[in-house]
Amino acid sequence: MRVEPIDPELFVANRNRLRGLLKPGSIVIIHSNDIYPTNADGTMAFRQQNDLFHLTGLDQEETILILMPDAQESRDREILFVRETSEEIAIWEGEKLTKEEAAKRTGISRIEWTGNFQGILHRLVPQADHIYLATNEHLRAVVEVETRNARFIKECQLRYPLHRYERLAPLMHRVRMVKQPQEISIISKACAITEAGFRRSLDFIRPGVGEWEIEAEFMHEFLRRGSKGFAYTPIIASGKSACVLHYIKNDRICREGDLILMDVAAEYAGWNSDMTRTVPVNGRFAPRQRAVYDAVLRVLRAANQLLRPGVHPADYQKQILSIMEAELIHLGLIDVAEAKEQGPDKPLVKRYFMHGTSHHLGLDVHDVAPPGEAVAEGMVFTIEPGIYIREEGLGVRLENNVLIGKHSNIDLMASIPIEADEIEELMARGA
Repeated sequence: MRVEPIDPELFVANRNRLRGLLKPGSIVIIHSNDIYPTNADGTMAFRQQNDLFHLTGLDQEETILILMPDAQESRDREILFVRETSEEIAIWEGEKLTKEEAAKRTGISRIEWTGNFQGILHRLVPQADHIYLATNEHLRAVVEVETRNARFIKECQLRYPLHRYERLAPLMHRVRMVKQPQEISIISKACAITEAGFRRSLDFIRPGVGEWEIEAEFMHEFLRRGSKGFAYTPIIASGKSACVLHYIKNDRICREGDLILMDVAAEYAGWNSDMTRTVPVNGRFAPRQRAVYDAVLRVLRAANQLLRPGVHPADYQKQILSIMEAELIHLGLIDVAEAKEQGPDKPLVKRYFMHGTSHHLGLDVHDVAPPGEAVAEGMVFTIEPGIYIREEGLGVRLENNVLIGKHSNIDLMASIPIEADEIEELMARGA
């Protein structure tokens, strides 16, 4: 089996936590994502709506979940709708979930075909005062296509205009931000698959290979270990391309004397890892490259000490900028006098380190959480400082994933090589 089965108790617990946040007299309705078109009769691979996945564990189109804790009949309090299969669907697409399979995977006893949704909804909505509907409220979201949930919002408000409509997203952000033990185990598996891909790449990288060939080495290792592939579009950036934060062309030849920045990681069972490593193409860091690399690694380790329960993200970032400032002074990129004059926003530091240091990680690579929420035990974060010196064509970023612990953080990527000496030693073995 490609992916180990997930105990449905995870999804039962997730639904229970959501119920505890609902107002009395509420109904929650959440739809799966659409299958999106490309061109002609082509379609993109299906990607489930992550809130629905977090509550059910189902990765199938045309799925709908209704939660109604105060429904008059107990059988109406939790209903899952799944697409009914047919012989034609089975021939062209393969079998869809049976009702029994859906119940086993989700822990939901009442399973209906999606075709019955409208009739059941019309019977239940009059019992409710509050209707919770799903929207994408991620702070960085840019949504230019209408989703299945967005279409349903318009339809529902037209059909039931006098109900009180509520936002599901803030509640799901709260439910999802602290990871459960099963989630940690799955993310750890994704990290282990990422490690295998990275170690494979160290045996392959040398002057003259293409960035796309390195990408292929990662993909080969990810797929053979049960992952569906990349957690996000990979960045394989050699030379000056490492100074482009979202470089995804991956089409250059790796040259002697360059560094190569690899921001690439695996997903597993729907959850994600997120790793960055920067290594010398020829297997040896030049003195300047090593100095920048070690500076970034020191910032990463300092960040791990600061990213602790109770810390607010904005305060954390300010502290990191101060630590980075000292490293940039040491590297000769900023002088002390300039540093004193630049002010609290530190624009000189941001010239060389212009992005955030950490983000939540989970079902989404940039996972959801209430804005400004303090760090708490059980959250999973990335730590990813970088220094980008465009005038030198030199960029270094390092990134690990950490679980926020009570007494100290747990580095989920602790076994992935990161010390410069170890990188050089491993690349020398593969040469």
